[in-house]
Order: sequence, then structure tokens, then C-alpha cells
Amino acid sequence: MTDSTPHRRTRRGGRAPLGRVMAQVAMVMNLDKCIGCHTCSVTCKQTWTNRAGTEYVWFNNVETRPGLGYPRGHEDQEKWKGGWRLKHGRLVPRTGGRARRLARLFANPELPTLDDYYQPWTYDYETLTTAPLGDDLPTARPRSLIDGADTEITWGPNWDDDLGGGPGPLAADPVLAQLEKVGERVRLEYEQAFMFYLPRICEHCLNPSCVAVCPSGALYKRIEDGIVLVDQDRCRGWRMCVSGCPYKKVYFNHRTGKAEKCTLCYPRIEAGEPTVCSETCVGRLRYLGIMLYDADRVGEAASVTDERELYEAQLDCFLDPHDPEVARAADKSGIPHDWVTAARRSPVRALISDYRVALPLHPEYRTMPMVWYVPPLSPIVEALSRDGHDGEDPACLFGAIDSLRIPLEYLAGLFTAGDTAPVEAALCRLAAMRSYMRRINLGEERDPRLAEAVGMDAARMEEMYRLLALAKYEERYVIPTSYTGEVPRDPGEAGCGLEGEGGPGMYEDPADAFHALSPLPGQAAAQTSGTAGTAAGSASSPTSGRLNLLNWNGKGRPAGLFPRRRGGEQA
Repeated sequence: MTDSTPHRRTRRGGRAPLGRVMAQVAMVMNLDKCIGCHTCSVTCKQTWTNRAGTEYVWFNNVETRPGLGYPRGHEDQEKWKGGWRLKHGRLVPRTGGRARRLARLFANPELPTLDDYYQPWTYDYETLTTAPLGDDLPTARPRSLIDGADTEITWGPNWDDDLGGGPGPLAADPVLAQLEKVGERVRLEYEQAFMFYLPRICEHCLNPSCVAVCPSGALYKRIEDGIVLVDQDRCRGWRMCVSGCPYKKVYFNHRTGKAEKCTLCYPRIEAGEPTVCSETCVGRLRYLGIMLYDADRVGEAASVTDERELYEAQLDCFLDPHDPEVARAADKSGIPHDWVTAARRSPVRALISDYRVALPLHPEYRTMPMVWYVPPLSPIVEALSRDGHDGEDPACLFGAIDSLRIPLEYLAGLFTAGDTAPVEAALCRLAAMRSYMRRINLGEERDPRLAEAVGMDAARMEEMYRLLALAKYEERYVIPTSYTGEVPRDPGEAGCGLEGEGGPGMYEDPADAFHALSPLPGQAAAQTSGTAGTAAGSASSPTSGRLNLLNWNGKGRPAGLFPRRRGGEQA
């Protein structure tokens, strides 16, 4: 068994000097507790994307693994070019440099189509309610939510739900495609097929590639809590962010012409409340808390040569809020004391850094994701007992980890870039906890050997059990209120700002005008010789001085084609 000793990470012992300390709202999901009910998906849909233009959009979705996911095959970065890659030791987006992205600005072959997601539909219910009496039973045919025409239902956001593979989804699973040995093993043992549920939201990464590739600078990462958002006023609808996100959690609203994504329910977070998906989760599998990290180490961590070292490299970015040096640096960075206190009580930090049972999703994308997962554990004790072995014996217990029904290699392909050692270590701790607590629940004496075998003591083993199995609401969600100066009012009072006309970034005719420049208050559009576009703008407009390239005929050198120099002259 590999070394599985969890430890508190400190900045002592000759470590690099402490850099900028920043705070991040992070999430951990315990996959052992997900029952695949999709309550989180439905409540998120009803809250954020139940409106025109986002019919196909699911900020939160629950996938069955193995399977294709949503959109189909989103993990195949050879096709979609999401995330980062190393080029001569330097991080560059997989979508290419600025010149390559500019060349594909108007025709991007790496952009998922609607069919890659699914064609959203409804049913012709009016036929049922208005059909005259007769011998024939009226039928509500499916109709497209995009154009209203009759359609055929061929795919959906959870089309392969509960299949656990099958000839089609199993062969096309991108993780299994990269692990040919495991894929063959699963096909040969299909009568013992496995499956588990994987809820996915935006990862709100420390090194987000969607922010880096946006030509308009519309995507940004909030300094105070690390949440990645889209500025609807600055978004021009280029959709480079959709290609750049390796998790495909940025979507295009075809009605407003703007990009949209999971907001981590930031109005609720600012008020100290959990996200909607967390609040309504039936299995109580989600944990929310604060992580302190060294912002100056993120780029170095994301640039390690070996992908299998990315997990440990990201762990090295996280800071121990109990360290007085970290607390002083956080205060110097402007992080309030109650946020540092919340970081000390954070269940997310405990699962990631202390117990080390939570793992990141696809660290090989080099985005440093901040939604982590506790991997699922097969019923190992019962399986050993059924075969005549002692399920409580540490030697038998840990020796069976690598022969679980869910292959270690598959989990490693999801969570640790193919390195099975961290996955095995996390599963060993979970198995030891189950066996240890089983003895207690049966009225038997505590067996400290189980805790010691994974580098823990009895007290910490029981603390981890309480957090994973019995934690109350205030223990699972440790979220301090916003420190931006005021607590926001209840967003439910006014509804969603994107539901009606005139919302952020909207125009009167979004189908035709979403690429046009913002209207110029009190000023007529300047006409330049040899051009059909406008370049002038008010000083307060975010599009001030820009040239509308869509209306430019390519002749001349109109104002706004190049940025101005410091002296105010045209470059």
C-alpha cells in the first residue's frame, strides 16, 4: 500500500517565501452519497436558466460514469482544445495563441454544436387540450424549443443516465479511450458492470482558461472570493470561452448573444448562504467552505512538466489558516478576520488538505479546479466477508482496494491524471473509516490498527466519519458573508435580470444587433470615409473607441481600428 499519511501543510522547513494570500470559495462533493436524483440540476435550472435562449443550458448536470457526459465527449481535448498545454515550458491555451484564435474568430471548428449538447424540446400540449371528441387518442408530438418545428428526440442532457456503459457509451467514453487497458477490462467483465454518478458545475478554477482566451475580457475572476463570472456588458458573443473551457461549462445564449455560466449562486454566497444545488441536494453530498491559497504559486503549480504531479502541486498552493504567518499575510492582503476563521473551520479544507480524501476533476487540464470530489468506494467489506475473508483485517481490507468493481485506473483517469496512488490512498482511508465505525456500531471494541494503518489516530478517524456521514447544515456550509461593504438584497424580489428585455448587455433586437456597438447617448454615430462601421463612443461606455469589425468593409484606416497611444493619438 502506498504512503497515505495525511498531514497539515505549513510554510516551514525551508519552503519558498509566502506570496499573495487570496481566498477562494470551494466545493467538495462526496460521490458515495449521490443517488442520481437530479434534484440539484432541476432546481438550478429553475433558478438560473429557465428562460428563452438557455433552453439547452444546464449549469449543473449529473452524469452517469462511464458514459459520454454533457455535452457528448466533452473530455476529449484532442477534439475540443480546452484548457492549457505546455509549450517550451510555458503555459499556452490549447486553442492556440492570439493569432490562431483571431483567425478562427468567425469560424471556430472547435465549438460544440447544439447537437453535441441536445436539441431542446417540449410537447404540443395544445393538441391534447383542444382536440375534439373522437375515437382516436390525441398525441402530443415533440416540438423544438428553438424553432417550434416538429422534432425527433435523439439525445438529452442525461440520455445515458443509469446505463453504466453499454456498447455505445462505453466505447465512446473519452476516459476509457485514453485507458485502453481498462476499457478492454470493462468490456470483458460487462456482466459485472459498474456505474456511479458525477454531478458537475463550473470549477471556478484558480487558473481559468476561459478567462484567458476571451477576446473581449468579459470573463473575470472575482478577487474577494474567486468566483468566475461573465460581464454581460463587455461580452461580444465570440464564444472563445466555450472552446477554451475544458469542462464545457460556459454556454452561449442564442437570444441575447452573450455567454453565460454557473455563478456559484454568488448572491447567496455573499449573504452567507449555500448555493441552490447545495441547499436542495437530497443526498447532502456537497460541502462549501473557504480555501486560502498562495496566488503567486498557481502559475508555477500549473506548469509542472509531469501531469501526474499536478495534484500535489495544487495541494502545495493551499495554505494552512492555523499558521500565524499565513494569518498575518491574509490580513495584509485585506482578507477579513472572519474569513480566516471560516477557513479554519472549512469542511472543504479538511477533506482536501487534512484528510486528503477529496481529489480534483481532471487536473491534467492545468486550470487548477476548485470543485473537488470524494471518489466512490465499492462495498468492499461485504465483498470480502462474502468470499470468506475477514473484512475487518487491515491486510485483507487494503489488499482488495486495487481489485474493486470500480477500477482504480478509471478513477485515476478522472481525478489524478492517471496516477492511481492518490486514489488508492483516499479509498484506503475511506475503507478504514467504514470498517472502524462498523465495529463501533456493532458494539465491538475500537480497533486502532485500522486508523494507524492509514496514518490517522482514532479521534481523527471519528472526526472524518462525522464530517462525511453526520455533519449538520452549519458544518457542511461554512460561508462568511461578503466583505464588499453591504449585504445584497434578496435576488428573488426582482427576479433574474436576464429574463426580460433590457437586461445586462441586451439590445432591442438581440438576433440582429448583439455584435453592434453600444448606443452612444446624445451623440450620433460617427461615419468614417471608406467604412460602414462606427468607432466613436462615450467616455463612460465599455465599448468607447471601438470599431465594429462586422460593419467595416476592409478599406481605409478608420478610427478605433488600433488602440490609442498614451498621448491620445491614433496608433
